[in-house]
Amino acid sequence: MFQFVSGLITMGFLVAGLFFIRFWFRTNDGLFAAFGAAFWLLALNQAMVALSNLPTEERSWFYLLRLSAFVLIIFAVVQKNRRVSSDKALRRHR
Repeated sequence: MFQFVSGLITMGFLVAGLFFIRFWFRTNDGLFAAFGAAFWLLALNQAMVALSNLPTEERSWFYLLRLSAFVLIIFAVVQKNRRVSSDKALRRHR
């Protein structure tokens, strides 16, 4: 049952990643690309955990995949906010 549910979760992460990559192609916004890559990292993490039969996921190196996905999301959001705030500042000075 665990493998079945893990497969469903993996598929959900992959589909979400595909949606974000599609949005990235439409808008060329790096935030969407980062979210797509992060969801694919989460899908890889979930698939590896399901296939490895680890008793505690937190003690394996697979946890680094999840950590890198969240760091990627945080970095992309911070970079997007810095770019938007600098654009607003430039418009005020004109």
